[in-house]
Amino acid sequence: MVEVVLAGAVVLLVAAMVGSVLPAVPAGLLSLAGIWVYALYGSDPFGSLVLGGLTVAAVATVVVDQVGGPLAAKAGGSSNRTVIIATVGGLVFALVLGPLGIIVGIVATVFLLELVEGADTETAGRRAVYTAAGVLASSAVQLLLTASILLTFLLAVVVF
Repeated sequence: MVEVVLAGAVVLLVAAMVGSVLPAVPAGLLSLAGIWVYALYGSDPFGSLVLGGLTVAAVATVVVDQVGGPLAAKAGGSSNRTVIIATVGGLVFALVLGPLGIIVGIVATVFLLELVEGADTETAGRRAVYTAAGVLASSAVQLLLTASILLTFLLAVVVF
């Protein structure tokens, strides 16, 4: 039974790493599930300090996932309204184009809304590029976090 719990936790943590680079996959939540499956059902769960640290890292991954693109749009000069509508646009495009649609939808929505709000093409393009960079940077940070969570988890299971 213990081996099954450990294997399940590791599968969730690996899925989180893969999901960190795929739009619409909740990498942080998968990491959190893997950590807590083992913490609750493993035969010799690691200490509370390790559990707390892994939990904080997983929650940070969720936060990065949710705010990366919108924060980049805001940093690029987009309005709050544009950021909110772009988030919805990403979700709508995801229904049509699948996971890639999230990125395309967010970037295209930022570009079009900036044009509608009176920005010139260069400014709208710059703001859309900031948004795209933020979405990609968010994925990179999520990958680093989920890889760190997996490595720390494996070390904690082996050492403790």
